[in-house]
Amino acid sequence: MAFIALNNAPVPIQTRAPPPHPKEIDVAFASNHELRKRVHAAIDQNPTQSTLFRDISTYILDQTSAAPADPTTKKRKLQDSSGLQNGAPATNRLTNSSSKAWRTYPGVSFSIPQRKKFTLELLDQQDGGIRAIGANGSVECAIACKDVDQVFCLPVPEKAKKQHNFVIIPVHGDGVAPVPDEWKASPPEPIVWTFEEATGKNVVEGEDPGPGLVAEAIHHCLIQAGTGKQVIFPDANEFASAVPENHRKGDKAYHVKAHRGSKEGYLYFTAVGIIYGFKKPLAYFDFAAINSISYTAVLRNTFNLVITTPTAEIEFGMLDQTDFAGINEYVQKHGLQDASLAADRRAKKLNVNKVGGNKEGAANGAQASGDGDADEESELQKAERELQDKEDDEEDDDDFDPGSEGESEGEGSDSEGEEAGGSYEEGDTAEMEDDDVDGDHMEH
Repeated sequence: MAFIALNNAPVPIQTRAPPPHPKEIDVAFASNHELRKRVHAAIDQNPTQSTLFRDISTYILDQTSAAPADPTTKKRKLQDSSGLQNGAPATNRLTNSSSKAWRTYPGVSFSIPQRKKFTLELLDQQDGGIRAIGANGSVECAIACKDVDQVFCLPVPEKAKKQHNFVIIPVHGDGVAPVPDEWKASPPEPIVWTFEEATGKNVVEGEDPGPGLVAEAIHHCLIQAGTGKQVIFPDANEFASAVPENHRKGDKAYHVKAHRGSKEGYLYFTAVGIIYGFKKPLAYFDFAAINSISYTAVLRNTFNLVITTPTAEIEFGMLDQTDFAGINEYVQKHGLQDASLAADRRAKKLNVNKVGGNKEGAANGAQASGDGDADEESELQKAERELQDKEDDEEDDDDFDPGSEGESEGEGSDSEGEEAGGSYEEGDTAEMEDDDVDGDHMEH
């Protein structure tokens, strides 16, 4: 019986170790850890799919390492929307999604060039840059640090929660100056994404919930690339709106609502220039690109702002009259009313955008403007004078009484005298007639 029981004992099942995952998968999905884990789990559950996933990974690597064959492809690739130098492909390190990023921020909401959530990655060192990685692990848009003109961090108006838009202006991508011929095939576009400040349970103790850490990381990459640029924040010393922030009464507002044609947007007056966002077409007016600034359609509640560049006049309408004084102070401070200073600003453009150079250039411009226009009527004073004259004319029209036409000055005196309680004696009739004659001579 023991012998039979021994032979009938269940034979232990020998489990096989799962086959190793293809290396192509790890490389293709290196920038998306969660997606790579899902692929591995799918292979472990169904090993027959290993070949399929390996082929997909190989295809992804081939696509990211080679330039797209059709430049008009619907999905915006790096060469179509990133503003890389002279439209040429960027370094392999920036375009290759398998290259390791220095900083990674998943789930970031982009609005330009695509309205979609991507993983934001920052690559430092000299050939570094900024790029957006899609859900499939491919580079959707990117820009090399050396091709960055300016980077802004601007508060988003009319939001209950604090949000900031990071705006990257590429070289030749300001939306104002004409694009050089060699760039017209693939003109560079700005890159805009939104940072939402942490609140409640999302706040990490001892860590800034605002955009400061991301701005510092971008600044680090710009410095490593030798650009000398920095992230530009709004500054109350430059401009702060007189209109309070509607959704957060305690916060300063740095924007002015304005219309460009039928589209509504926001103007920001910063230390390096004026920027209009956040919808396409976004425009950035470098000080050197501004010939002059003037005001039109100045009314009781609104006015229009006209920015003149070497190639065009761009008008922004329906600005709140409350911000008139602050904007004009900014314009005078940077010498933007005098077109004769434009050439001088363009000559000093290299110093305008350097760290610390913008303030010096602004001071020089303001001093030059003050010396040249000290005795002239400012644009603001002229507009206010014209508005006052218009109001005086309207008041004169309101005071005019058609029923009094043809009455003499004497008759008016008679009426006034009666209202005052006085009366005329019969002996004063001749004197009244003399007054009537004198009044008629004055009217004629």
